[in-house]
Amino acid sequence: MDIEVLGTLAVREYGIPVTPSAPKPRQVLALLALRADQVVPVEVLTEELWGDRPPRSFRTTLQTYVLQLRELLTAALRHAPAGDMPRTAKDVLVTTPGGYLLRTSPGGNDVREFDRLAGMGYRALDAEDFAGASRRLTEALALWNGPALAGMTAGPQLEMEIRRLDESRLCALYQRIEADLRLGRHRELLGELTVLAGRYRTHENLHGQLMLALHRSGRRGEALGVYQRLRQSLVRDLGLEPSAGLRRLQRSILMTGPEAALDSVPAEFSATADRLARVG
Repeated sequence: MDIEVLGTLAVREYGIPVTPSAPKPRQVLALLALRADQVVPVEVLTEELWGDRPPRSFRTTLQTYVLQLRELLTAALRHAPAGDMPRTAKDVLVTTPGGYLLRTSPGGNDVREFDRLAGMGYRALDAEDFAGASRRLTEALALWNGPALAGMTAGPQLEMEIRRLDESRLCALYQRIEADLRLGRHRELLGELTVLAGRYRTHENLHGQLMLALHRSGRRGEALGVYQRLRQSLVRDLGLEPSAGLRRLQRSILMTGPEAALDSVPAEFSATADRLARVG
């Protein structure tokens, strides 16, 4: 089974789509696909579909959605190559005590592949293999074809998963930019970072990266302007001043030339758990 959630939901068995068009069966499949090869409790599926106000017949209705998914799987399984071990839809979408499990092996899963490639990129960055980190993180980000589960109706469980995936994507993105900064690709990054800073108006790490890229490109005044715009957004939208790390970066740019600033920028640009390693 091949699963894609980094964009529009697409699930295929032997290349045959098994993604329903009806919203609620689609939600069930999405949640099972995101937690592939794990038991998803009935309570979790129920919360996803109806929140804290399920209908009295919720179990029967959920079973109906599962049956619809199994009908799609049955049609796809008829295309199994000769010699494959025979399987039924119940072997793939398994009923377990208290829940359901989507058995996907063998097959591809874009979230698992993203996590694998991103993890390799993070390890390469820690080892100061900046070219390898940039390459692996670029490969990971290329798996995305739009927002996670684009266009889908999402209940509380899927909304939580979408936020988690979006945060993972953003983390991989600014770590890839970190690797590219260390490789001296400052000018090449300016366009991308300008767009990102406009999209994430209070994201200190991305603004810190844009400040560095501008400063290293000889655009010191513009780098300081980025800081001022970020400060205005933070104060206006969140009632916060920039973090101590970002203020130190601003002072480094004010007090030093581009080359000297590279070795003196702060290790942390944010007071949150998000880390942006020192560029130098």
